[in-house]
Amino acid sequence: MNKLRILIVEDNPPHMQLAAYLLECGGYEVMQAVNAEDGISLARNERPALILMDLRLPGMDGVAAIRELRADPETRSIKIIAVTSYGIEYDEQAMRSCGADAFIGKPYHYNNFLGIVKAVLAQSR
Repeated sequence: MNKLRILIVEDNPPHMQLAAYLLECGGYEVMQAVNAEDGISLARNERPALILMDLRLPGMDGVAAIRELRADPETRSIKIIAVTSYGIEYDEQAMRSCGADAFIGKPYHYNNFLGIVKAVLAQSR
C-alpha cells in the first residue's frame, strides 16, 4: 500500500522534526520545505495529499502561500492545514477565508495532531 504524502512547510527545526516524527509514526510519507516558495514548488511538482503550512515564514508568509496554492488549478485541490502558535492574531475564520481546510496550534498536542490530519484527509474538497 502506498503511503499518503504530506508536505510540511515550517522554518523552525524543532517543530519540523516533531511534525515529521508524528506523521511518520502515523504511517505517512513526509516531505519538507523551510519556506513558502520551496513549499509551493514542491506542492506543484509532487502533489502531496496534504500540506501543513506554518503561517509565519521568512519571505512569503503562509497565508499568501495558501492563497497562491488555491489560485493555481494544479494545486487547488490539495488539502491544507494552517499551523500557527497559540495566542497570535490568526483565528480559524481568518485561516479558512484564505483557503485553509483546518488549523493546528503550536505547540503540537500529539493526541489531537493525527486526528486533525486524518479528519482533513477524509474531507472532500
